[in-house]
Amino acid sequence: MTRFTAELGERDGLDRALTTTRSIRRRLAYGEPVDRELISDCLQLAVHAPNGGNRQEWRFVVADDPAVIEQIAGYYRTASEAYLAAKPPRDPSMAAAARLLASRLHEVPVLVVGCLKGRLAPEASARELSSFYGSIYPALWSFMLAAGRRRLGTTLTTVQLAYERELADVLGIPYETTTQVAMVAVGHLLGDGVSPAPRRPVDEVLSWNCWQEPATAPRPAPS
Repeated sequence: MTRFTAELGERDGLDRALTTTRSIRRRLAYGEPVDRELISDCLQLAVHAPNGGNRQEWRFVVADDPAVIEQIAGYYRTASEAYLAAKPPRDPSMAAAARLLASRLHEVPVLVVGCLKGRLAPEASARELSSFYGSIYPALWSFMLAAGRRRLGTTLTTVQLAYERELADVLGIPYETTTQVAMVAVGHLLGDGVSPAPRRPVDEVLSWNCWQEPATAPRPAPS
């Protein structure tokens, strides 16, 4: 194998990981434990993600105790029901998948809660908001990519933040000084492989040098 061929294979593998790391709800192996070593390996890769000023003020609280997950799931179900009632997805299959996760979250073997040290003031500027939250999302995405390479399915969710203070009590997170940003549900992946999710063509969301409104086109049907 030539160096060029090896590099091409690596690029293809990365491209596939980027296009197939999607929200997994129906194909999670609910109730099947996940080794802590797998989660640690993924987080070890995740903390190499870029972050503001290389301050690395992220914290990851991993719940794998069924009793703790049960408490989180109760708040999640309530928050999810309220969210779906207020903003129902246009696609019925998306709503069904969201309801499935809410109804079975207590069976998810691992929940990874991504946090940041600090708490923004209510009047925080757009720059402050972007810098703050943007300092953990690359790490969460890297975690999901690493998990996918290990045949773990993931779903990132924020709906539970309607009960952030209550969840802080459940997990022992110091609410006044630490902000929960998102939670990733993790479980073994059922079945063979993951197909890319339907997405709009990039030409519909791309502008060069100045803002341009793309031509209106129907959204692709979900898989």
